[in-house]
Amino acid sequence: MLDKNKEVEEKCREFRRMFESLRREISKVIVGHEEIIDDVLICLFCDGHVLLEGVPGLGKTLLVRTLSSSLSLSFGRIQFTPDLMPADIIGTTVVMEDRATGKRHFEFQKGPIFAQVILADEINRATPKTQSAMLEAMQEHAVTSGGHRYRLVEPFMVLATQNPIEQEGTYPLPEAQLDRFFFKVLVPYSNREELGTILDRTTAGQDPQAEAVIGAPQIIDAQRLVRQVTVAPHVQDYAIRLVLATHPGGEFAPEITNRFVRYGASPRGVQAVVLAGKVRALLDERYNVSFADVSGSLPPALRHRMILNFEGQAEGITTDEVLRQIMQETPTTTEKAVKVP
Repeated sequence: MLDKNKEVEEKCREFRRMFESLRREISKVIVGHEEIIDDVLICLFCDGHVLLEGVPGLGKTLLVRTLSSSLSLSFGRIQFTPDLMPADIIGTTVVMEDRATGKRHFEFQKGPIFAQVILADEINRATPKTQSAMLEAMQEHAVTSGGHRYRLVEPFMVLATQNPIEQEGTYPLPEAQLDRFFFKVLVPYSNREELGTILDRTTAGQDPQAEAVIGAPQIIDAQRLVRQVTVAPHVQDYAIRLVLATHPGGEFAPEITNRFVRYGASPRGVQAVVLAGKVRALLDERYNVSFADVSGSLPPALRHRMILNFEGQAEGITTDEVLRQIMQETPTTTEKAVKVP
């Protein structure tokens, strides 16, 4: 038993070392945005995808490229435009000719989706038909083309970017695709000190580069370790009640939900909250999830899984405001809590 406990403790220490080494490599290139970097790495170790939203020039694409440089994984970039077709993403079957025999045959040419780290740049600029080409890959880590199903190489992660203010020539992501993203991360402006550091790095001849520090086997092992972290029944029930509080008319819905929310979060939402909480627990050198781990994961996990009604949109309410109110009004424990075995 002691040997088993020591083995688990060593795995947890190794996980923290990997996380910190990735954080350190990314920070060589990306100035500030520590919380953004942590959220992206949490998605990586939870085997999830992330949607980065922010105005142009804030380093969203650079962050994805830097993450790719710090991992020994294949990288693919897809620049979404209105004329992009599904075959440009998943690939297509072409006629090939054997030079020796002169015979022709069909051969599938793989598209950029067959990399392990995918940058889906400005994903909302493509038509819904093209956006839908990502659904199977993101959910099932597989691609179907010409009647054949192709498995993607693990680990597989999509990091998509979009501009929240530009509406002309864009196609908002459908709810089904938004739900596939583990986190939606809002990228803010840099502050005064960060802008000074950015100028020092980019206008004074400096060229910091991130180096690959971990590969696929270590990432897959870490993803398995995350799922082994313990969640106590009362903590799990707290996460469940937080998600149920996003459902208007439900038992746990506060007034702000009933007034401004049209549809609440799906079961994928509570899965994301709990898994992200497990990573936060490991980073805090704990082997069980706390209430703070759950509440800290709530905004990025649920902000894109809620749909406001007309009144909410007219009042200018954001889903983050609704979630803040939900966290304030949802107690950590309740007599009505259902014990989960």
